[in-house]
Amino acid sequence: MAESRSSPAPGGSDYVFKPHERPFMPGSPASPDHPARRKVAYFLIGVFLAIVGGFQNGMLIANLTALQGHLDLTPVDAGWVTVAYNMTNACMSILLYKSRQQFGIQRFVRAMMLALLLANFLQLFDAGYRMELIARGVSGIAASGLTTLAAFYLMQGLPQEKRIAGFLLAIGLTQVAVPLARAISPLLLADGDIANLFVLQFAMSLVAFGLVNILHLPPGETIRSFEKLDLLTFPMLATGVGLLCAFLVQGRIQWWSTPWLGGALAASVVLIGTAFLIEHNRKNPMLQTRWMGSRDLVKFALTGALVRVLTSEQNFGATGLLSSIGLVNDQLVSYYAVLAVATLAGALLSIVTLNPMDLRRQTLVSLAVIAIGAFLDTHSGLRTGPMNLYFSQAAIAFAAVYFMGPMLMEGLLRALTKGPSYLVSFVAVFGLSQTLGGLAGVAALSAFHTLRTKSHLMTLGQSLSPGNPDVAQGIATLANGLTGTMTDPALRSASAGAQVVREAAREAAILAFNDTFFVIGALSALAFVVMFVRWLYDRRRGFNPLAAELEALQKMRAGNQ
Repeated sequence: MAESRSSPAPGGSDYVFKPHERPFMPGSPASPDHPARRKVAYFLIGVFLAIVGGFQNGMLIANLTALQGHLDLTPVDAGWVTVAYNMTNACMSILLYKSRQQFGIQRFVRAMMLALLLANFLQLFDAGYRMELIARGVSGIAASGLTTLAAFYLMQGLPQEKRIAGFLLAIGLTQVAVPLARAISPLLLADGDIANLFVLQFAMSLVAFGLVNILHLPPGETIRSFEKLDLLTFPMLATGVGLLCAFLVQGRIQWWSTPWLGGALAASVVLIGTAFLIEHNRKNPMLQTRWMGSRDLVKFALTGALVRVLTSEQNFGATGLLSSIGLVNDQLVSYYAVLAVATLAGALLSIVTLNPMDLRRQTLVSLAVIAIGAFLDTHSGLRTGPMNLYFSQAAIAFAAVYFMGPMLMEGLLRALTKGPSYLVSFVAVFGLSQTLGGLAGVAALSAFHTLRTKSHLMTLGQSLSPGNPDVAQGIATLANGLTGTMTDPALRSASAGAQVVREAAREAAILAFNDTFFVIGALSALAFVVMFVRWLYDRRRGFNPLAAELEALQKMRAGNQ
């Protein structure tokens, strides 16, 4: 690794950072002792940046259907818009981490702000589908960088001993932005003009650009981070992850038997595997594959992905249920507002109750809460409304963020005690487990729901025979209700029969959602039991899985005093 070079300090070269003020590692800003008013300003800017970053994905999720109608897209086309965002967002954290180390924090800030402005500026012109794909790809890059930027600003606004909470809060606030975007979107679309969404995002990006230029982050240190071989392995890894995202998103839309999906999955495995093989044999690797393949890191990644899969119940299950019942976004404003508040509560309590000596406790609580919330929704029906789901879905929204604090803390502890070069591997593991876990969760639940809907529809279809007196009477009643609009008795009977079939299909979809909720609840309960047994066993022995990492971190902090 090349010799480090320090960026100039604020206020001129006369200022010398105290030992505790120096950057913790290359690529991060220094941590000077700010006056109180400046700390408040840093903190508020960090909160705003986190919300703006979360809106990049939240607005897409909330308004994908409206965007699809506005651009006259097929479901497959709309799926590619989702792929464009996720494929850049999933891997870009690796490249941005090394870019900060190589070029410094201020260049990183400028690059992220330009990406944010570009992404939201392109959408103002309503230039069509291809430009939307480009804008969403750039938006994924900007969102990844904004989360880090928000964390740096929040950390500057907190006391020295509590600055790790700023990092955790930034992650939590980006999650709050998703239900918040769903809550405010109907207000922006009240006149039916989707351009209002683009104007809001561009306005927020302009404000963010102004704020980071009014109050700069303190300078940091840089090192030579990039090597020539990075130009080979990163594109291979990014392309492989992009193909995997395409497989997971388009698989549930076009169905898994579509021939090209198999080729995409095979190419993804080959590209990712080759990138990891090259990294494994490098003298100075970008990714520490041996550490990433260790038992502790594999368990960390699987746990994070599992919780993300389970919390996919909210984005797919509850939202899909309410849509099947016939509710639209305008009727769900209060519902999503409740979820936003619950998500914020989960983020804050995750930080307040964080205990480095017992990080697994919060994950256990999250799994138990998800199980309870999912089981409560298994009795949904045609008369279920948003108010019936307030408690259960608020609980799941709370749990979806509550587990992130200990997950991030565990990963950071394991990486920091190994050395700064391991942090990029942690960033890769965490980012990929969350993005791919979320996409895989929705894909798996969607496939299960489709199969269960067909099964329930076949069961219901057996009882819908015209020879069934109850069915015949129901069709006759519906047909009589159409007398004022249709004069042909045969046409009235056919329309009534079609309406019965549509109601049966809707009932089958709702029953399939109940099955989905049950599976999520059962998996959460099983995961809770397995982790609880292990947690209880370690507690009885007085064993802390992170004892070595905590001891090493204490020595590092003592050496920096």
